[in-house]
Amino acid sequence: MKKTAVYKWVKRFSEGRESVTDEERSGRTLTSRTDENIVKILQIVCENRQLTVRSTAEQVNINRETVRKVLIEDLDMRKVCAKMVPKELTKEQKQRRVTICQDFLERQDDILVRVITGDETQVYQYDPETKRRSA
Repeated sequence: MKKTAVYKWVKRFSEGRESVTDEERSGRTLTSRTDENIVKILQIVCENRQLTVRSTAEQVNINRETVRKVLIEDLDMRKVCAKMVPKELTKEQKQRRVTICQDFLERQDDILVRVITGDETQVYQYDPETKRRSA
């Protein structure tokens, strides 16, 4: 912070101000970050998760920064390997994981019969992938 800003805040607090949050300002209301546009962006991203923010902004005809804020703040999404994905799993994804785990539990006896045991040495095969290959 610059000294002038510090002096302004010291003056405001010495005059009796108690809140550190900004006061409301006059200005234009938000017109592009509406519920209608949020639903449109969600539909576009669900159809094709590999679209860029720029192409999504062109389809909805609003600013790129607004689309980015809608994706991150309103839809709670993030970019992973050039795909927009939700930070939390959907109900379908959670149910699919439960189904797979239940299948593993049912077949655990078959799997454990095939495990070869010996001394306490464990060997793992690890094939590192590049970011480009994993995408």
